[in-house]
Amino acid sequence: MIQGHGGNVVALAEQLGCRPEAIIDMSSNINPLGTMPGLIEHLQGRLDRIRVLPEVDGRGAVRAIAALLGVEPQRVLAGGGTTQFIYTACAALRSKRVLIVGPTYADYTDGCRVHDIEPEFFLAEAAAGFAPDLERLATALAGMDTVFLCNPNNPTGQLIPTSDLLALCRHHPDVRFIIDESYLPFVPASESESLSRCGLDNVIVLWSVSKIFGMPGLRAGFLVADPLVVDRFRRYMQPWCVNSLAQEAVGFLGDHRAEVAAFLEQTHVYLAAEGRLLSERLGIGRLTLYPSATSYFLLGLPPDRTAAAVCRALAEQRFLIRNCANFHGLSERYVRVALKDAATNAAVVRHLLAAVGTTPEA
Repeated sequence: MIQGHGGNVVALAEQLGCRPEAIIDMSSNINPLGTMPGLIEHLQGRLDRIRVLPEVDGRGAVRAIAALLGVEPQRVLAGGGTTQFIYTACAALRSKRVLIVGPTYADYTDGCRVHDIEPEFFLAEAAAGFAPDLERLATALAGMDTVFLCNPNNPTGQLIPTSDLLALCRHHPDVRFIIDESYLPFVPASESESLSRCGLDNVIVLWSVSKIFGMPGLRAGFLVADPLVVDRFRRYMQPWCVNSLAQEAVGFLGDHRAEVAAFLEQTHVYLAAEGRLLSERLGIGRLTLYPSATSYFLLGLPPDRTAAAVCRALAEQRFLIRNCANFHGLSERYVRVALKDAATNAAVVRHLLAAVGTTPEA
């Protein structure tokens, strides 16, 4: 199991000898607006639910997500986060040759290796802003039976247009495409649509409530696919894998669809404004800011700086950012920063510029 995920505030606090609350976590890709309004209060009124077992298959949560996505409930499976599906995919699909489109989330690789499968990689290039070349990707699909693809991608923030991705899946019906849409809710619907409604039986969508609604600790994720594919994954699911409070939270989202839409719209407006400011402020420095469709940005460091050194410099200021050296296809020349509130975003820019030898007055 990889130990290099973002968000390890406790470990950094131990290193610095401070309380975890003193650390500003800009390494974990959670909605900068926080948890959706009303959700915490709803859960506080449902704490007695921990006294009884949750629904064994999370059926209520399934219905809620199906309604939000506009799909039939029989196409949805609930799990303890999308990670659960990543680690069971190769077994459920009986995969033999797996291609991972990267640089991307490392758990796809670990999920393959758990089943003694060594995946192959298709890596986008920095010169292209890490936008994958779909013509080259189509060629690389020869002989593959399963593909992991994150859209928008983590950590690069790159978004493949829906029409292009749909065409790729249609042209390769014998390849199972596992499309991780954990960060798609951060993208306005006018700019991209979920493939959960595409109707292709070779497309498997992973959909998360953790990041966009600010509830990663509850561990709730969903798989959307053809009912026959859902049944194959269901064989590998443990009973009660979605806890009572997670099911309550998802039910709350399903019962407040108008509020969900308003929260998403507010998020999109905020991200557009703060992302633009971040780009402008970092434009004077020695950093390369790669375009992103999400709440986080991949930064390329100058040749005389390493990710470890920059992360250490930021940690001294009580900021935790993501060292991207352990992403396959990246190196010690990359870090990732997630947006927070406006004042925090401005502060981290100052510290980043200082860490690479640039001052705001330069």
